Amino acid sequence: MTKAAELAKMGEVLTNSQIGGRRNIVINGAMNVAQRSASVTGIGAANGYFTVDRFKLFQAGTAGRLTMSQAVITDLGGFSKAMKFDVTTADSSIAAGEIFQIGTLFEGQDIQGFKKGHSDAEGFTVSFYVKGTAKTYSVELFDADNTRHVTQTFNVTTSWNRIVLNFPADTTGKFDSDNALSLYILIWVHAGSTYTGGTAATSWAANNNANRAVGCGSLFSSTDNELFITGLQMEVGSQATPFEHRSLGEELALCQRYYQQSDADTGSGLTGNSFHGHTINTTECIGQAPFVTTMRATPTIVIFGNDGTAGEAHLIGTSDVSGVAASLITATGFIKISKSSGLTDAREYGCHYTATAEL
Repeated sequence: MTKAAELAKMGEVLTNSQIGGRRNIVINGAMNVAQRSASVTGIGAANGYFTVDRFKLFQAGTAGRLTMSQAVITDLGGFSKAMKFDVTTADSSIAAGEIFQIGTLFEGQDIQGFKKGHSDAEGFTVSFYVKGTAKTYSVELFDADNTRHVTQTFNVTTSWNRIVLNFPADTTGKFDSDNALSLYILIWVHAGSTYTGGTAATSWAANNNANRAVGCGSLFSSTDNELFITGLQMEVGSQATPFEHRSLGEELALCQRYYQQSDADTGSGLTGNSFHGHTINTTECIGQAPFVTTMRATPTIVIFGNDGTAGEAHLIGTSDVSGVAASLITATGFIKISKSSGLTDAREYGCHYTATAEL
């Protein structure tokens, strides 16, 4: 092999194998973490995070409903989980303003490598594996800091295919370098004419709703429709490299920056990283609930008694008490639960909790 050939081979290895390391900006792209639930039915009436971590659903106006689940798959080498959407109520009459999007959101400080807004800005490469009912859908990158966007369509078949989409660099509009929302990847699977009636924004441009999802079909056209997605990756530049697999422990820790929950059990005891404290009067209970990792920002805490009811804490050895909330909360944990009145002084209380600091 000549020296030139050796150098070319080395370049191929560096850009097309795993030794490149930490290329994927997407968290939980292999869909391995689902802290909230493995499956939720009746989705379509509200925005939110429901099953697979870091993937938020956005809707407006649709009568369609679906089940979202973390599906176990055995027919795609390298992957054991996928995000699955199974339509349970169709919506064949699409009003102009209807939308349904699958989104993952990014902090500005995590995407500075794209150098967006600079003269030497880099392109974006988005890749993922998909199968399901044959349809055409859209992927949009939406810059929340500067209200700019770019979009492309992709085709789904009944067999797994890897989709690779190259989005151009954008020398207009810098991403803020902080822990706030700067960029969305939005997978459009349902859209009305308000979002499909223009010309697709295949180059970065100021937002125009009519150009956001041109050519997008509807997942909700039939209750026979389904969609599987896994292996989502976004990386700097124009080269799509093999999916970067991270350990489950590392992926879970990255997800827990945005959402985490304590262990739950029943009975008079509490285990895991649940809160356990001692009352200093009839309104305050001081204890400790350190989070398993520092969160993106001070989270919203919802506490649960042993029976799973929100807003309750457990008086150890007896029963749950309602009307209790967490306080003295930071990004690393909370140290107090309180109630306007009615706690038993000099007793021990415990609770389970969820902590949410999503974008």
